[in-house]
Amino acid sequence: MDAPLHVPVLLDEVVRGLVPEPWDQDRESLWLDGTLGLGGHATAILMAAGPKARLLGLDKDGQARAEAEKVLRKFGSRVRIEASGFEDMAGPGRKFLGEAPGFDGILLDIGVSSLQLDDGARGFSFSKDAPLDMRMDLTSGPSAADWIAAQSEESLKRVLKEYGEEQRAHAIARSIVKLKPKTTKELADAVLKVGWPHKETHPATKTFQAIRIAVNDELEALKTGLDAALGLLKGGGRLAVISFHSLEDRIVKNFIVEGSRDCVCPPSFPECRCQHRATLRKVLRKAAVATDDETARNSRSRSAKLRIAEKL
Repeated sequence: MDAPLHVPVLLDEVVRGLVPEPWDQDRESLWLDGTLGLGGHATAILMAAGPKARLLGLDKDGQARAEAEKVLRKFGSRVRIEASGFEDMAGPGRKFLGEAPGFDGILLDIGVSSLQLDDGARGFSFSKDAPLDMRMDLTSGPSAADWIAAQSEESLKRVLKEYGEEQRAHAIARSIVKLKPKTTKELADAVLKVGWPHKETHPATKTFQAIRIAVNDELEALKTGLDAALGLLKGGGRLAVISFHSLEDRIVKNFIVEGSRDCVCPPSFPECRCQHRATLRKVLRKAAVATDDETARNSRSRSAKLRIAEKL
């Protein structure tokens, strides 16, 4: 029996953007989901693209790959799932393409997945006390607790300020360095010792976010992944990126804006010296966001932004 289908954020918008109508369902097409998760987006793309569509799904998380395999097994050999982060998509992508010129569409759904958030033992959330891990790939790199133990107060303050946009970064960093947290509760308590401002969100939200981004090097991975995706797309192929954080969205927006321009010289230059030529075309004038109905069903979709570009 198939696993229940996970309905991811902005599903209709992603499918309409990547598989535009009219679409010839009888032609062969190739797709890459660089953040496979539970396979919801991948399922919808394959259904929309037709019976000759094939998809490569990448995910660092072994648990996510196992769950996605259950959901996608009905597509048989049309789907290949690889253990890889999207920043490393070039290798498995080229292997999957073979002699084909490139992918018809690539999707990146950036950030922590619902599966990871809902599993309290992974240490992504302060809602359940657990070892402070936060790694998307449990086989690689230091845990969040080990990462924190290696930071100075100054470096931790910088991460909280840059990645979490936390106004109380200095005081929180001092508290964390003093308490040396090993669990999610201990990290949340370190933030609470600084005070509880009158806000709707928990005061540790930005701290958890910032440390997660640092532990997984998410922003650099995104920049690398965007460049790799552009190299793997065929002419006319589309790139769709969903982000949940202003820093991520800014990187994606700038990537598309610069890719859509023929010249990226500073405005002070009297004439073009860069010889840059546009490689992308904006498909959406501005980022798509979740409807009120979707946010009512799934509160996590509230911060989601989708940007789509087409390779020239």
